[in-house]
Amino acid sequence: MVSGHSEKGTALPDPSPRPPAEDAPLRAGIFPTFFLSGFECSTFIWKDQGRRDLTAETQHLRHADEDYARLRSLGIAVAREGIPWPMVDRGGAYDFSTLDPLIAAMNRHKILPIWDLCHYGYPDDADPFGPDFAARFAAYARAAAEYVTTRVRGPHVFTPINEITFFAFMGGEWAWTAPFGTTDAQRRALRLALCTADIAAVKAIREVDPDARMVHIDPLIWVVPPRDRPDLADEAEHETYEDTFFAWDVLAGLRHPELGGSPEVLDIVGVNCYSFGQMEYRENGPHASLEPHDERIRPLGDLLAFAWERYHRPMIVGETSGLGEGRPEWLSDVIEEALAAVRRGIDLHGICLFPAVDMPNWHKDEWLHNGICDLEEEEDGRLKRVPFQPLIDELRRWQERLNRATMLDEDPFSDPVDLRDIHAAAERLKITSDKNWHGG
Repeated sequence: MVSGHSEKGTALPDPSPRPPAEDAPLRAGIFPTFFLSGFECSTFIWKDQGRRDLTAETQHLRHADEDYARLRSLGIAVAREGIPWPMVDRGGAYDFSTLDPLIAAMNRHKILPIWDLCHYGYPDDADPFGPDFAARFAAYARAAAEYVTTRVRGPHVFTPINEITFFAFMGGEWAWTAPFGTTDAQRRALRLALCTADIAAVKAIREVDPDARMVHIDPLIWVVPPRDRPDLADEAEHETYEDTFFAWDVLAGLRHPELGGSPEVLDIVGVNCYSFGQMEYRENGPHASLEPHDERIRPLGDLLAFAWERYHRPMIVGETSGLGEGRPEWLSDVIEEALAAVRRGIDLHGICLFPAVDMPNWHKDEWLHNGICDLEEEEDGRLKRVPFQPLIDELRRWQERLNRATMLDEDPFSDPVDLRDIHAAAERLKITSDKNWHGG
């Protein structure tokens, strides 16, 4: 395991386990199950391809009942689900009827949604740099909350803007998506605009439901300088410890407090954990992923503990998946690192296997094979869901080890997760962080 300090001396939390008291009372989790899932729902304008709708590309609407029935059969009662802002907003008039098949399937199978209100996409006539963008997004968020909270059982949970930090890179500096910025200054401006809109949306949603919970999701990353460019160490460290956390800091009120952020606005910290989140710094464009067994890899448990110490807010792993045959090993690695971080004191409420069904590679015309189910095209054009059994077997193994349900009862909301089970399993298994890295 790596020591508790970065190469430049930035302190990481004490890695020593902190066992809970044996007589600790019930610690009810936020969600009805510890394992979560979700569906890819991007609605960006992608480079030269125009508007894309990943929910349509994966045929999730068409297969909503099947998709949610499968989650229920796997003992998963929580799913990240998108509301496609560009498709429902008609200049201040809203048509949310496209959600009805999803809502019907959720209610039938008793799945709790985490509603994602902006997954990289905004309406054609909206300008994220315009003076009315935050107000427009807040009005939409209020309308969306009014629609779904009356149709789906609570608790009601929202992600106003998905991955603000990554969205700012994609749209502000790398020109992958609208607004197609190409500079660091544009990235920073977009990031702050998205933070401003997000905070406004949180307040609008809570005017509808004061008890609504927010999950604010961004990648948890680790960036190192190239071996032959030690002069880039400061830049790599800045991205790891400053850029990664800037949006969460604004939402928490630690930066730009004039925007109205607070710990209650930030609420639940959702960290996305992928193998390509550990990177070697590049001066221009996206960084290069570290290969497995690179000695510069940082144990994920260290990074989770650092995020916890920064905010002391409830946490979930908001997305994680391996690729291809490596999916089971990757899930095991992430769960082990998460449990190691639980032993060090983080308040972890869930791990999200994302996506539930496969998704396309944004850059290439191919499936990623990173879901619980792969997709196969049939003769009639339907996308058949093909469960990837080794990943399901690994999920089952961990459900049993953590004393989690493998099948949902009639009302999964009636018996919340007892987080003492998670702590007890972590202590019983004596899991500690390491740099082993498989299946990415």
